[in-house]
Amino acid sequence: MADIGEVVRRLQLNAPRGGPDEVSQLVARAAPAIDASEIVIYLADYTQTLLVPLLGAGLDRDQLPIETTLAGRAFTTLAIQRAPDNPDRVWVPLLLGCERMGVLEIVSPAAVDETMDAPAWEVAVNVAQILVNRRLYGDVVERMRRRMPMQVAAEIVWGLLPPLTFATDDLVVTAILEPCYDVGGDIFDYALNEDVLSVGLFDTCGHGIKASTLASLVVSAYRNARRCGLDLVDTAISIDRWVRSEHPNFFATGLLIELDRQTGRLSMINAGHPGAMLLRDGKAIRELPGPTALPLGLGHLTPRRPRVHVEDLHPGDRILAYTDGITDARSAEGEQFGLDRLVDFVNRALNDGLPSPETMRRLVRAVVGYQDDKLEDDATALFVEWRPPHLPLAHLRDLAALRP
Repeated sequence: MADIGEVVRRLQLNAPRGGPDEVSQLVARAAPAIDASEIVIYLADYTQTLLVPLLGAGLDRDQLPIETTLAGRAFTTLAIQRAPDNPDRVWVPLLLGCERMGVLEIVSPAAVDETMDAPAWEVAVNVAQILVNRRLYGDVVERMRRRMPMQVAAEIVWGLLPPLTFATDDLVVTAILEPCYDVGGDIFDYALNEDVLSVGLFDTCGHGIKASTLASLVVSAYRNARRCGLDLVDTAISIDRWVRSEHPNFFATGLLIELDRQTGRLSMINAGHPGAMLLRDGKAIRELPGPTALPLGLGHLTPRRPRVHVEDLHPGDRILAYTDGITDARSAEGEQFGLDRLVDFVNRALNDGLPSPETMRRLVRAVVGYQDDKLEDDATALFVEWRPPHLPLAHLRDLAALRP
């Protein structure tokens, strides 16, 4: 009989005593407590195309393609998978909140019984927490996730990014960034403070170290303004002044978004950035207006303050934001990926009912494939979804009546 409490106690008590390279052995030693012979951690690589085993002593596993394996299906669908021809093995998504880290392989004679699913989920949640807590103390997790050397410009950007996915009962934010090993100019950030979700997506001019250095300044200035309590307009002005002060010959485009989770009121400044798409009922219905300000760093060229566009969302609405590396991607024949193809892809993904992180993963894989795996520019896409369970239809009508 599986003793899940014993497994959790063993993992939590012993994890702080070792480094991140010992996590796989710690997890393997806990296997007998849930009647398993083996528990193996697989981590998604940076491109989210492979699951790479984090192996302890005595274990031998190959990396697994996400697109064509049961392990990959567990990762993409966020659901436990088991093979009819191999019933003693289950694949469990490795999640921290909604952040997809990889999968857990559990080998046990009891795996055929679906009553094992709940203990398997609990083990996976605890393993994910341990990985997040311990990976900062060593490089084994980072090394395992990298299929090639990462350039310094990309190292700077990835070190600044928040988790790719964040979710609550009523909000989802998820993003994806390519090329993983050589990014420089694209960066994003988000924060939830009480009822306001703040999101920033930025694309700095240039490439390499100069672009990533500017990206570092932009996202740091954004966080500083937000944490100082500045409103959206003053936040844009603050970032603009810092860019002009420290990088007078450069600029960054950006989207600055605030979403009130109680009312669904979205406020946005578009600083010379590609527009954002409003998605509703499984389809893209229109592009949000923009730009409403000059690119960040060029604000001195106009006396006008940045203008805020306000949009009242419906429950279930999504905002798709992206950088021009998505729409400007070109095929071997020179044809742009373009906005129409982007909208068509997103519509099909939404109609397929995919989780938002999987939609983002497939979108970027489609863009990369469109350019034969050779992106000319960073390609970043970001979803914001508002899905309030607490607002009945009548209350929504009342809110609409109160709005100007």
